Amino acid sequence: MPRIHVFSALLLIAAAASPAAVALELSDCRISAGPGYPGISARCGTLLRPLNPADPAAGQIELRVAVVPALDLEPEPDPLVPLAGGPGGSAIQFYAGYYPAFEAVRRERDILLLDQRGTGSSATMDCPFDDAVVDGQYNDEQTLEFTRSCLEQLPYDPRFFTTSVAVTDLEALRQELGYPALNLLGTSYGTRVAQHFARRYPDSTRTIILDGVVPPQIPLGPEIATEAQRAIDDILARCAEDPDCNEHFPEIDMDFASIRAQLRQAPVQVELSDPMTGRRETVAFGHNELAAAIRLLAYQPQSIAIIPLVVHEAANDNFAPLAAQFQLAASSIADALSLGMHNTVMCSEDAPFIDRDTIDFAALDATYIGALQFEALEVICSIWPRGPIDEGFTKPLVTDIPVLLLSGNADPITPPRYADLAAVELRNARHLINDGQGHGQIAAGCMPKIIARFVSSADPGGLDTDCMDSAFVMPFFLDFSGPMP
Repeated sequence: MPRIHVFSALLLIAAAASPAAVALELSDCRISAGPGYPGISARCGTLLRPLNPADPAAGQIELRVAVVPALDLEPEPDPLVPLAGGPGGSAIQFYAGYYPAFEAVRRERDILLLDQRGTGSSATMDCPFDDAVVDGQYNDEQTLEFTRSCLEQLPYDPRFFTTSVAVTDLEALRQELGYPALNLLGTSYGTRVAQHFARRYPDSTRTIILDGVVPPQIPLGPEIATEAQRAIDDILARCAEDPDCNEHFPEIDMDFASIRAQLRQAPVQVELSDPMTGRRETVAFGHNELAAAIRLLAYQPQSIAIIPLVVHEAANDNFAPLAAQFQLAASSIADALSLGMHNTVMCSEDAPFIDRDTIDFAALDATYIGALQFEALEVICSIWPRGPIDEGFTKPLVTDIPVLLLSGNADPITPPRYADLAAVELRNARHLINDGQGHGQIAAGCMPKIIARFVSSADPGGLDTDCMDSAFVMPFFLDFSGPMP
C-alpha cells in the first residue's frame, strides 16, 4: 500500500470441555465479520492482562475472548484456535468471515478466539487513516508527521504489542479455560504467532496449521515488491497461454507495461461512482494507486480472474474499474487493520533485521510496486518504539509437533518456498501446495475437510489429499458479465 506499509487478516463451552471455565465469565453473544455481516452465536467474555507482563504495576488491558462451542455434546478437550493475519487483524472477525471453512473441525472441537492485543476489541491500538497517506501523496517528512500524530493518539504504550508479548495472553487464556492443549491455525502473519507460541509453549500445543507461511528467517519488507511482481507476471503469462483470454486480451503484458509507464509520468483523472457510497466523483489515479489495486487483486483466485480485463480496459483509457478496486482496497485495509499494532510488529520484528546493503534496489525499482513500501517502512520505523522479542525469534521452529503447511503457487506475498524455509526443522510436517490458488488456502476446494482430518488425527503423513487435484480455479473474466461458462 502507498506510504503505509500494509504487508501484505477471527466463545463458554460445555462444562465437560472446560472444567476451569468459571474463572473467566462468558455469556451468550453474537460475533460477526463486521457491520452488515450476519451474526454467529457464541459465548464471549473479557480477559484481563497486564499491559507489560514484566511489570504488573504498569496497568491492565482488556482482551476480547469468544468461544464457538463444538457441535458434539461431548467434544474433544483441545480447541482449534484461528490466528488472524495483518498484522493487525481481528481473529474474531477473521473466523466469522470464513466460518464455513471451520465447520468440519467444529463437529468435534470448540473454536477458541482471542482478538490479539491491539486488534479488534482487545485494547485496540489504532489511529485514523489519512486519505492523503493512503493515496500515496505524502513525502517522507509528511509521513513522519503522520506517524508522530498516530503515536500521540494511541491509548497504550505501543512497545507491549509484539508477538512475543501476545503469545503470553493466549497461554494465559488456555490456562484460564482449562484446555489441556491447543490446535493452532495461523494465516499469513498468524503463522508467525503460531510458530512462536509453539516455540514458547510446546507442551500447550497439540497441532499446528500454517496457511500462507511467514518463515522466521525472513524479515518482511524488501521481498514484498519482488514477490508481487513475480505473481503478476505469472498471472499475465497464464492469460497469454489461455486461448480465450489471449483472444480477448492479446499482448496483455504490453497493456500492463503501457499503463505503468503512463501512470509513472502523471496520474489520470477518473470519474466514477464511489464503490462504498455510490456518489459520483472525480479522483486522481496514479502509479501508487495502481500498485495497491493490482496487489490486492492478486491475493485470491476470484479477483485474479478479473485482472486481465481491468488492465486491458485501462490500456484503452478506461481506468474506472481499477480506480474502484483501489478505493475498495484502501477502505477494507483501513477497516480491517489496527495500524498501531501493525507498526509495532513491523518495526520490532522485521525492520531491525533488514540489512539494507543486501537489498537489490534496482530489482525493487523494476517492479510495479517499486521501493515505496520498503522506504515507507524505514521512515515509520525510524521513530516507532520497538517492543520486546524473545531470543531466537528469527530462527526456524524446531519441533516434533504435527504441522501442516499450506501454500498457493499463485500467492503474491508468501510463496511456497517460504513454507519450505519454515519447515527446515519441523520433524513431523507436511507441505501441501494448491495449484492456481493465491494467499490463504483454508476455504479452497476440499481444504476444510483436509484440515479437519489433520486436526483429528494429528498425522500429517497419513492424510489423503487426492481431492486437491480437482480444486476449482476461477477462469479469467472476458467481460464484466463474468467468465465464459
